[in-house]
Amino acid sequence: MSSFIGRHAVVIGAGIGGLTAARALADHFERVLVLERDVLPAEPLDRHGVPQGRHVHALLAGGQRALEELFPGFEDGLARAGAVRFRVGLDVRVERPGFDPFPQRDFGFDAHAMSRPLVELTVRQRVRAWASIDLRQGCRVQALVHRADGAAVTGVRYTDAEGRAESVDADLVFDASGRGTPTLEALAALGRVPPAETTIGVDLAYASGVFAIPDDAPSDWKGVFCIPGAGRASRGALMLPLEGHRWIVTVGGRHGDIPPGDEAGFMEYAKGLRAPTIYNAIQHAKRIGEIARFRFPESVFRHYERLENFPRGVLPIGDAICRFNPVYGQGMSVAAQEARALGRLLAARARERDPLAGLAPQYFAEVARLVDTPWAASAIPDFVHPDTRGERPADLEQTLKFGVALGKLAARDPTVHRLTSEVQHLLKPRSVYQDPALVQRVLAVMAN
Repeated sequence: MSSFIGRHAVVIGAGIGGLTAARALADHFERVLVLERDVLPAEPLDRHGVPQGRHVHALLAGGQRALEELFPGFEDGLARAGAVRFRVGLDVRVERPGFDPFPQRDFGFDAHAMSRPLVELTVRQRVRAWASIDLRQGCRVQALVHRADGAAVTGVRYTDAEGRAESVDADLVFDASGRGTPTLEALAALGRVPPAETTIGVDLAYASGVFAIPDDAPSDWKGVFCIPGAGRASRGALMLPLEGHRWIVTVGGRHGDIPPGDEAGFMEYAKGLRAPTIYNAIQHAKRIGEIARFRFPESVFRHYERLENFPRGVLPIGDAICRFNPVYGQGMSVAAQEARALGRLLAARARERDPLAGLAPQYFAEVARLVDTPWAASAIPDFVHPDTRGERPADLEQTLKFGVALGKLAARDPTVHRLTSEVQHLLKPRSVYQDPALVQRVLAVMAN
């Protein structure tokens, strides 16, 4: 008797969400087809379908652990490929208002810094090792195919690399297209309501430059995170190491504070950061390549978990569900965690008579749980800026005061500091902040 729950699954998109979903599906379907519109490079090079790929990327510890579970030995492989391992709490200098820097402490776990193309290539190589996964490049999905009664999606229509129209049947289609257009169009074609959306208009503009690390670089940190001040002081920056003994520096602002794309303008913008550490580090460093620029208008969370009677046979993942403000570096890690959750759900349902029946509500509930912590971790700070668009939580002022007090307590207490880092790295949910003993300590700080 076969242990598979279906014959054929299709994944739209070969980014981190699509690749990790394919790996999770490969344990439960005889064949998995991944359709990617780009031609995928054999080296860690930028590609058209990832326009933000030339900016700072990092894998949070929670994302790394999800990838390690999906691809045993992944972390060591990433390091062998050139990614820079750094100690969380110790190796990145965090400059935040009132703390320049925040105390640096060793919390006993690592994360990795590397270019987006490197991590994607490393995952892609692991996926290609699975004989049951077929990764096809240059394929553009045209539409999802559905049953006449509108109850289920049954396949995909696409054009291949030669421009020929093709169609493929599928027991399950995973939409990792980024914008999630195939799923939204399928819902419209089936006469279903789209998911409600929560949006936060951050109007972020940023620019990135790559620099050779000089011989006299500081030895007490590997990266620097310069956090903006309150109010309209929106300018911030993140500098992390890259493979090849390089730094990548991303500077950015909000609501019209746009960094220039020329070298002189970029450096002048960096000089205007709230703290001088990053500018001092790069002012005499050799720049490599062109300065890349990108704009991000708004974060979007699609609440698929609120929909009833979602059609069978299709599920979105990653940015197709929630597109995070990239400043916080959460997207790749959340997508990997969603794929891991998918694999666990399919394994738990494998013995059921019809494992795919009722999968969507369980999957969306689990994704909403995973998204809750990183969404709140970005949404609350985003609303500090007075020009941020969106519905502010009713308790925003109290939440902000609690966060400031929690930060002060973390600066004094290494145990609390570790806890906040574990939440930031998606190792623990934000619900840990509701611990009564911790709440009492934070309230005591707020009262002073």
